[in-house]
Amino acid sequence: MVEIGHFALVLAFAMALVQASVPLVGARMGDERLMAVGGPVAATGFALTALSFLVLTLAYMQSDFSVANVWQNSHSLKPMLYKVTGTWGNHEGSMLLWVVILTFFGALVAAFGRNLPATLKANVLAVQGLIGVAFLLFILVTSNPFVRLDPAPIEGQDLNPLLQDIGLAVHPPLLYLGYVGFSVCFSFAVAALIDGRIDAAWARWVRPWTLAAWTFLTGGIAMGSYWAYYELGWGGFWFWDPVENASFMPWLAGTALLHSAIVMEKRSALKIWTLLLAILTFSLSLLGTFLVRSGVLTSVHAFATDPSRGVFILAILTLFIGGSLSLFALRAPSLTAGGVFHPISREGALVLNNLFLTTATATVFIGTLYPLFIEAFAGDKISVGAPFFNLTFGPLMLPLLALVPFGPLLAWKRGDLLAAAQRLMAAFGGALVAVLVTLLFVDGASVFAALGCGLAAWLVLGALTDLALRAGLGAAAPSVMLRRFVGLPKSVFGTTLAHLGLGLTVLGIVSVVSLETERIVAVRPGATIDIAGYTLRFDRMEKVIGPNYTEDRARFLLERPGRALGQITSAKRLYPVRQMPTTEAGIRTLGLSQLYVSLGDATQDGAIVVRVWWKPMVTLIWGGALVMMFGGFVSLLDRRLRVGAPARARRQGAAKPVAAAP
Repeated sequence: MVEIGHFALVLAFAMALVQASVPLVGARMGDERLMAVGGPVAATGFALTALSFLVLTLAYMQSDFSVANVWQNSHSLKPMLYKVTGTWGNHEGSMLLWVVILTFFGALVAAFGRNLPATLKANVLAVQGLIGVAFLLFILVTSNPFVRLDPAPIEGQDLNPLLQDIGLAVHPPLLYLGYVGFSVCFSFAVAALIDGRIDAAWARWVRPWTLAAWTFLTGGIAMGSYWAYYELGWGGFWFWDPVENASFMPWLAGTALLHSAIVMEKRSALKIWTLLLAILTFSLSLLGTFLVRSGVLTSVHAFATDPSRGVFILAILTLFIGGSLSLFALRAPSLTAGGVFHPISREGALVLNNLFLTTATATVFIGTLYPLFIEAFAGDKISVGAPFFNLTFGPLMLPLLALVPFGPLLAWKRGDLLAAAQRLMAAFGGALVAVLVTLLFVDGASVFAALGCGLAAWLVLGALTDLALRAGLGAAAPSVMLRRFVGLPKSVFGTTLAHLGLGLTVLGIVSVVSLETERIVAVRPGATIDIAGYTLRFDRMEKVIGPNYTEDRARFLLERPGRALGQITSAKRLYPVRQMPTTEAGIRTLGLSQLYVSLGDATQDGAIVVRVWWKPMVTLIWGGALVMMFGGFVSLLDRRLRVGAPARARRQGAAKPVAAAP
């Protein structure tokens, strides 16, 4: 089976070569038969890479230690779930998953792009095939997951304990669906540049792919943040780690691309800018791949430290980023700029949105890569941490968030800012109430908390205001308003959910940053810790033996005056095979807030150091991201976002010859 998986990967590489060349030649020659080759080849390439990945997964499930990759990253005592997730919990397996998703998106373009112009579809599939060629070659030459060991070891070296977690079953696949999903936008952009034509129809075709990639990337980043929060035992949700930033930059650029594509579709404007954003977004995804796998960064998220692999990926970056930007520089002057609009309009609001988002992306890019450049050229080691990002990224986000509710209320081409402000008076009043409530009843000394809660309320109420006005609130009878509400396009509900989710995430971040409380104490059995009106009573320490680890587990009884609320367990584990300790935080969710307990080391007199946090409304950070993700899926259900021309337009087109026949 292992040889079958390897051979399938070689055949997939051959299919990618065909996909990258034959449709492109057919498009240049106008040969429909050659252009039609792209679809079946893309589907075959996906089937082969999926087979290869399935074979590797089976090798992990069966603990086949004759496969070097399985031996390095698995163990016979590891739970079956982590045997499966261990397939992509390493460099070689994760790259194979990356390519499976790449070919999957190519197959989707072939299946759902039937209404695309033949030339555009052929060029898109050819560019997707070229990306596949590069990464399949990278796997086969430097990162083959099917290398055999002879003789086969009796036992494996186990997976990194930090990766033996349910979060790893969800986080990497979601993240890669986002990363790789933007490859379709990139392929559409390069295909349009090859063809030398771009119009509003192009934006209509590319927008669903952008939305799908953005949705998955949102979920992947949120899942990664929550995994780091509870698995690393440090109590934080975002560290501005370079590899975290590597996923955040494509998300920011993808958000800008999503809004820019709307302007291009509706008003045939921002054509050149949208093309550039499509190229840059996937380029940032490739940059993230380089940072994680090149060895230039040391991070818990990093997969590989082999410089030779880094050089190969750097060559891929040079080819695709340099090549696409060169093609853009060559073709962009010949492209028409598109329609014009008044600065005070929905187009103007979306342009302002793009300006803030791309500037924020640039600040994160500089903060992430500046230490690498300094080390490469000057030999000095410096670190750029949270203070830099908080002082640069934060001030850029505040005005953007304040302006978000205005955008949907402005008309296309020429809007009325005063009228939009009047419609938002109720939302502004609600935000003001949130500020006053925070100051009077929550924390009168924290102006930041009050303003942050007001901003979050402004975002949530602003999103609901747009939905209410579209349904005709205050201007129609309840029955009419209900019919209008039900009949609203799915994209309207999706936009509302996305902006509402953003407000919830802001509320969670502000609450934790400004209102969090922390206690660090050394305790013995029977001792108590008081925090935020709760009492933690240290019950006992016990030794627990897991399937592939030993654990010192502390049990705490959670109480409130006059009421017992159960127990919280927190532990320190040791994985004997890797001789690696981990901290298993004890977390109890109380409403939207959490009590977080992390064990430290034992003191000389036998006490245990315990770190306890009260994190008010922290779950909204990830809950808001899930709402944004759900909004993306709802928008994808809108029939107007289907790839190609809608069915109604096709029926009208088919009816014309019949009407003209007499």
